Amino acid sequence: MVRMKNQSRTRLYTSVLLSLFAIFVLTSCSKTEVQNSSLRGGETRETLSPANYTGETARAYQAAREIPEVIDSLYCYCDCKKHFDHKSLLTCYVDEHAVHCDICIEEALMAYDLHKQGKDVKLIREAVDSKFSSLRH
Repeated sequence: MVRMKNQSRTRLYTSVLLSLFAIFVLTSCSKTEVQNSSLRGGETRETLSPANYTGETARAYQAAREIPEVIDSLYCYCDCKKHFDHKSLLTCYVDEHAVHCDICIEEALMAYDLHKQGKDVKLIREAVDSKFSSLRH
């Protein structure tokens, strides 16, 4: 009888611990998702093809195509959000806005270089903000 109580108690403790562990894992995953999604501007349209352009413009459109999640996390310091209701820097690459804007191109290329160096989205965003925030109107 004592042995059955101990086995029942052990099963109960195991179940509680597994449940707590599952809750912990799920909670930490959703916090990460919320943090990452809060960095996103929300642009979902496809970028234009870099093959349409040359030089740095083509490289910037290629960067936007390769790392859209990073580019979408960046504020565009030409203030196109305020003037054209863009969601993020990525919006500049779903049309030809970036073709005519050195700021858009420089931001995308900087983000791409930092990404290739292994920097995460938060560090890239901080670096871009630090460099370009003085341009904000």
